[in-house]
Amino acid sequence: MPIGNPKPRPGMPRSLGRGRPASSYVLVIGHESEIERDGGASQVLGDLGAEVATLGLWSSPSEVLDDREGVPVRAVLVEAGDRPDLAQVALRAARRDPRLEGVPAVIAISERQVAQLDPSIGFDDFVLCPYVPAELYARIRALEWRMSEFATEERTKLGSLVIDKAAHDVTIDGRKIILTAKEFALLSYLAANRGRVCSRETLLSRVWGRDYEGGPRTVDIHVRRLRAKLGNALPLETLRGTGYKVSAL
Repeated sequence: MPIGNPKPRPGMPRSLGRGRPASSYVLVIGHESEIERDGGASQVLGDLGAEVATLGLWSSPSEVLDDREGVPVRAVLVEAGDRPDLAQVALRAARRDPRLEGVPAVIAISERQVAQLDPSIGFDDFVLCPYVPAELYARIRALEWRMSEFATEERTKLGSLVIDKAAHDVTIDGRKIILTAKEFALLSYLAANRGRVCSRETLLSRVWGRDYEGGPRTVDIHVRRLRAKLGNALPLETLRGTGYKVSAL
């Protein structure tokens, strides 16, 4: 996770308490009467050493988030037993708070509910109950990686999109995407300047070179090709009359 925090000592609260420094935590949402039960996500994650906060299924997220202002939520896990419809309602309510908009979400369901699970209800993954600790850990780790972003001299990661400049590869969720040399160069430049507006003239100069004699339409054509190949994995904005920008977090 990195589950690098020490395992809670007997008597230590599993949820993040006031005055305890923490870099991030998992928010577990569920029925108030069951959320702290033995074998529940709160107990399992706490025993793994993760920081956990709990929230009632119909409670406002601000009850938790306000007390932990500035501490990021690494994942939201919703427990609703055999009622995935209630989990969907709870997740929608939680994500009305902008602090939870981009946080990955996991739904906990029983095995008999798997076949009925609708992938369009908004969750990024699911985990089976009763929990297998190693699986729960792996699911959250995988989601964190999928949603994470970083940039080094050799690699840039934007959510599920990874640009490997050393290998000249682009992948989405591990699936290789074939780009031409110019498409790759354009993508690399836009990603390296994330959050900045790049005019067509700048892109022509930096990607195609100052001696290139083509017009700005070349940029638009290559942008359309990138969008067709990368889809929603590329958070690219068009600023009318100005240029393009890969959206900042």
